Amino acid sequence: MNRDERIARLKSDIKNRVLVLDGAMGTMIQGYKLTEADFRGDRFKDHPVDLKGDNELIGLVRPDILRDIHLEYFRAGADIAETNTFGATVIAQGDYQLESVSYEMNVESAKIAREAAAIVESEEPGRVCYVAGVLGPTNRTASISPKVSDPGFRNVSFDELREAYKDSTRGLIEGGSDLILVETIFDTLNAKAALFAVSEVFEELGFELPVMISGTITDMSGRLLSGQTPEAFWNSVSHVKPFSIGLNCALGAKEMRPHVHTLSRIAGVNVSAHPNAGLPNEMGEYDETPDQMAKLVSEFASSGLVNIVGGCCGTTPGHIHAIAEAVKKIPPRDLPDIEPRLRLSGLEPFTGA
Repeated sequence: MNRDERIARLKSDIKNRVLVLDGAMGTMIQGYKLTEADFRGDRFKDHPVDLKGDNELIGLVRPDILRDIHLEYFRAGADIAETNTFGATVIAQGDYQLESVSYEMNVESAKIAREAAAIVESEEPGRVCYVAGVLGPTNRTASISPKVSDPGFRNVSFDELREAYKDSTRGLIEGGSDLILVETIFDTLNAKAALFAVSEVFEELGFELPVMISGTITDMSGRLLSGQTPEAFWNSVSHVKPFSIGLNCALGAKEMRPHVHTLSRIAGVNVSAHPNAGLPNEMGEYDETPDQMAKLVSEFASSGLVNIVGGCCGTTPGHIHAIAEAVKKIPPRDLPDIEPRLRLSGLEPFTGA
């Protein structure tokens, strides 16, 4: 099945059932307890800075681990695998002096996810597994100064973000991604740079992939770090006409629910939710069990709020299996007809009369 056929199948599948996204990548990689030597491998054994913790490097030094993680999630019931590229932009890899291999990280991570998808499809004839090429937020923010004493200072520009995202997007597509997922958005301006970059790459290549957008509500204020409410955030990115809009990370399902409800009410596209396994405990770990999380997330589906569900920090194949089982007989959210009106946004939404 070629990419066009998979995309057509994806658009058909989501009309008939709630699709399941995979769970946490970092949680799974941490479970392998890799050492500095593991992250370096032979290729980077003489690299001048420490590499332990650069999870995106796993696709280059231990592709077997990455493939096995994707296989575990697909076999647990995930329909969509996220590439291991959350921090694979040139900007984020600057922390490890690995800007030169950023593009390769994106290509190889997408290829490995695609290989895992093919393996599971061969095991289960008739099943189609999808690969979402992930563009993470980077470790910089275009809207907020990192210097308290200089609120006008910025350590990254819109165009620097745009060029970094274009490079990653090309790699993700070359590697075989079926969708592009701009996720864990804490700064809407970063996201707009990513979405503009993706649109430019689509124009260059002469075809488009479905685009998923997922923001993150950073605390109980109900806003992104850059200050927007969920509705204002949607108004800021709706012009892209994405495949889906949603939320992930920062919150557990219980805390995320009211914000998912808001998006389900105002967005005329698919809605996604992949929360953490509860809130972190005092040790920074996540205690919500698969059954506990599945009960909460399946309520999103039974209440008609979502079209795509999955897990973020602290989730494992066990969580994804429980979620997949819990939602498999629940119909997906019906897309509402949204009245055309002038809709603007600052930190708050503005809707014209």
